[in-house]
Amino acid sequence: MHLSGQIMADVIPVKINLVGNKNVKALKSDRKGTFEDIKRQTAWKPYDSAIEATIETSIWLKFEIENQSQNTVKVYLNSPYDYTTIHRQIGQDYIKLRNGSYIPLPERANESDRSFTELIFIPFQKSLLYIRLDFHNSKPRDTPVIYSERGYWNASTSNYKSQTYTIAFIYFYIISLITIFIFAFVFRLRLRKKLYLYYLGYLFFQLVYGLLVLRNTMAPIGNYFEYNPSLAFDLLEPIQFIFIGFYIFFILQLLTVKTYDKLLAKILFYLGLFCFLYALTNFAFSYFLLNGKYTDQIFYIVRYIILPTNFILIFWIIYKVKHPLLIYFIVGQSFFFIGALLSTYVAYSEINLIPDHLFNFKEAPNIIFQIGLLAEVYCFSLALGKNVYLLQKEKERANTALINQLQENQYLQETMNRELDGKVQEKTSELIQLYSEIERERNQKNIDNFNKKLKETEMVALRSQMNPHFIFNSMNAIKNLIMTSRNDDAITYLDDFASLLRGILQNSNRKKITVEEELGVLELYLSLEQSRMGKNFNYTIQVNSREGLSQYEIPPLLLQPIVENAIWHGLHPSLRGEKKLTIFFDTTNDLKIIIEDNGIGRKESAKKKKLHNSMGTTILQDRLTLYNHLNDHAIYYKITDLEEEDRALGTRITLTYNY
Repeated sequence: MHLSGQIMADVIPVKINLVGNKNVKALKSDRKGTFEDIKRQTAWKPYDSAIEATIETSIWLKFEIENQSQNTVKVYLNSPYDYTTIHRQIGQDYIKLRNGSYIPLPERANESDRSFTELIFIPFQKSLLYIRLDFHNSKPRDTPVIYSERGYWNASTSNYKSQTYTIAFIYFYIISLITIFIFAFVFRLRLRKKLYLYYLGYLFFQLVYGLLVLRNTMAPIGNYFEYNPSLAFDLLEPIQFIFIGFYIFFILQLLTVKTYDKLLAKILFYLGLFCFLYALTNFAFSYFLLNGKYTDQIFYIVRYIILPTNFILIFWIIYKVKHPLLIYFIVGQSFFFIGALLSTYVAYSEINLIPDHLFNFKEAPNIIFQIGLLAEVYCFSLALGKNVYLLQKEKERANTALINQLQENQYLQETMNRELDGKVQEKTSELIQLYSEIERERNQKNIDNFNKKLKETEMVALRSQMNPHFIFNSMNAIKNLIMTSRNDDAITYLDDFASLLRGILQNSNRKKITVEEELGVLELYLSLEQSRMGKNFNYTIQVNSREGLSQYEIPPLLLQPIVENAIWHGLHPSLRGEKKLTIFFDTTNDLKIIIEDNGIGRKESAKKKKLHNSMGTTILQDRLTLYNHLNDHAIYYKITDLEEEDRALGTRITLTYNY
């Protein structure tokens, strides 16, 4: 079989083992090592069983294969490793072939079988092979073998036959779940209850789990995860805990656990959240950090915790919950628990690897677990059917009770009507006696309301007189500025006047505003008048507590006519070099407002008013009279002439707010 230190491709009867073959050399290297680094290595040793790969290291094999016949020969490298990379010398170059259970399907050298890689040798062709072997998580139990073409077909056929029942069961499992999922989805659309939503999540992720297990077989249809095998491996554990989490929430709704034991319901709720959290954490660590490390250890540790906890909770539910569907839970949970316990035992003891053993079949731990799951699904499907029956019965009982209650209510209503008729007749005479008195009170109230409305109407009329009066004076001011060629001042004055007018219009429909709001309007008005009169006019506003002004309410545009009168009839005609206006708001006790000017005084102003009579003061006094009549507080108005030796120094207006 071995000539000139080479493996002869054309004389392989069925297969030859590479371990112990004197023509095969081996080398152990770090996983980061490249093919170019390996070619330069000289520390090659004979390949024996002592040379094994680890998570951190790879095995490299080197040997030659030659075809000395006149026929084209096919041989097949069978490798149990997750990653098998072949560098084959063709002339001076090397071609690269990849295969293995963790190589995506489009990148495999043999898409139909992940463990066999075909090597074709034309007549008298010789090739040097470098083979790299790596595993993702679990160390393979077999060693690489080279098969002849006949040996390959025998091995492949035998392997497929050994998986026939496994593949058939997984297809049955998937089809069953899809069928039940469709029925549950219809129930969810009709009943809109969380119970069916959790059950759909439980079924959906079981279906994903079935497809993940199917990936590990030679099934011809449905191996979708073959396109991303690394993701499939890292999803296998999280998916199981996701559907367990949905299962726990489903049980909480199905058995209405909270109505029987709130502590138990809370524990189950947090256990369901733990399953979701563990699933996400396990996937994140496995996919992004651990890269296949510690998978088995985590698998057994978690099950040592979950299985006893699950066992305790089963008996707690049986002891506390007295729901009519409890028997379905007990049977279904028993199937699940037996399947989970048995599959864990088979995986841990590896009895599925013993030839001719009862559990010696492909994916035995997962198939056992799926049998328990499917039996549980059937139980809960029956439970949902029984639940619909119970709901219908409950609905019928509720309808019967409602009909009885309506009949009883009708009898009570007839009895009450007879009693009420008697009472109505007794009260009719009393109502007739009270009617005349009520009518008198109503008429008096209408009269009072009419008087109040009348006075309010008078107030509105006075207010409407105030606005035209102010607008007239403002238009005169703008006209005066234009006539004196102060065009820029006129434009500025007009802009500010528009802002002031808008504020006045907003307040004109209100019966009262705060003194703080009135002060805002007053400040804008004074700035306009200062623009009109020039620098010789100065005004001062003193407020000892601006926040305190918001506590007092006055009629809108109460202060502006007073200030306007002081400016137009006191300060404007004055020949003084400095025309001053002082406004003081005192909130020490009750509100007191003092407006003082150093104008010509009332006497001199009265002489000049022969040409134009100001209505502002008259309207103001009328407004205060009506305001004091309609409110529970009063505002008093006082005018003081400031004189010294019969010489007018100005005028002071005092408004006092009293309760």
